Amino acid sequence: MRTANYTELRKNLREHIDAVIADNDALIVDRGNNTGVVMISLEEYNAIMETEYIMSNQAVLNDIQRSLSEIADGKGVEVDINSL
Repeated sequence: MRTANYTELRKNLREHIDAVIADNDALIVDRGNNTGVVMISLEEYNAIMETEYIMSNQAVLNDIQRSLSEIADGKGVEVDINSL
């Protein structure tokens, strides 16, 4: 995880944004006094939001658990994703 202070971020904003996107790694922007923000890519943000939705939806969690149980019981079906 990278870090930068506010001044460094302003001076090299484009480079920092490009690095966050390219490496899919967060950038902590330190404002001092234990304050700051975290910059993440839109792709990472969307993944976090999807995970939050899944984890907060009991019906989805039940479906996942049922699917995992079926796979463990040998009831899974292998699918060639290239044929989809």
